[in-house]
Amino acid sequence: MKRGFVPNLTGVPETMLWTLHNRAGEALRTDSILRDEHAVRIHRSIAYDYERSFGKPDASHAVRSLLFDRAIKQWMAEHPGGSVVELGCGLETQFQRLDDGQIRWYCVDLPGSIAIRERFLPPTERCMHIAASVLDLSWMDGIATANGVFVSAQGLLMYFEPAKVQGLIQAICGRFPGVELMFDTIPRWFSKMTLSGFRRTRHYTAPPMPWGVNPNEIQALLRSWSPAIATVELVRLEYPRGIPALLLPVLSGTPVLRELLPSVVRVRTAAA
Repeated sequence: MKRGFVPNLTGVPETMLWTLHNRAGEALRTDSILRDEHAVRIHRSIAYDYERSFGKPDASHAVRSLLFDRAIKQWMAEHPGGSVVELGCGLETQFQRLDDGQIRWYCVDLPGSIAIRERFLPPTERCMHIAASVLDLSWMDGIATANGVFVSAQGLLMYFEPAKVQGLIQAICGRFPGVELMFDTIPRWFSKMTLSGFRRTRHYTAPPMPWGVNPNEIQALLRSWSPAIATVELVRLEYPRGIPALLLPVLSGTPVLRELLPSVVRVRTAAA
């Protein structure tokens, strides 16, 4: 075991190391799609046997981060000095990748997770940390709304029961008129598999993911939850290399097989 900070993490908070492992692994490649020097620095500073738990790094979480980066960067250009709220931030380094000198960024996560984050990524005047469950809606009280709000939730909502997801999305849409919300989902078959115990490796079992939704259900479901929702977009998935890069266009282009895939969802609500 390498020297460094030894985290005491289990359950959902431990997944921040899984995503970190994959982003840092991708960042170290010569053909990387995501340059992330802070992820590499943090990865090297933590005394954790990543490969024992998660296996060799893959591009999956870097792809997801890149899709979120693109959407947020576009939104920032249209909303100078706006507010981005990153729910379940963990050790994500999105602010460090995207900071334009104007954005106000709010990182929301459980107190234990924020404490670990602050070892490596101290809060600043424009990148603020809120130590609270995202289901404790008091985090909304401190968000500056004058120049627009974008709420992101990477790798988060699937860990909640469906009723909790519905309540959170309804609260966000109701509290922030004109908000844009971006999150990822898993299909029903994968949710069921995690409830039975999804072993990433023989040393690591992923936490249960109770909320699964198939791509063809997302539009109607979200609109039934909130009349404020104006548009629902499924962001096109991509993969940079290897067999997944060859299979993804085939799966995405076949209606039956498309329902087996995860989704990245971007929601826009009506302004007040």
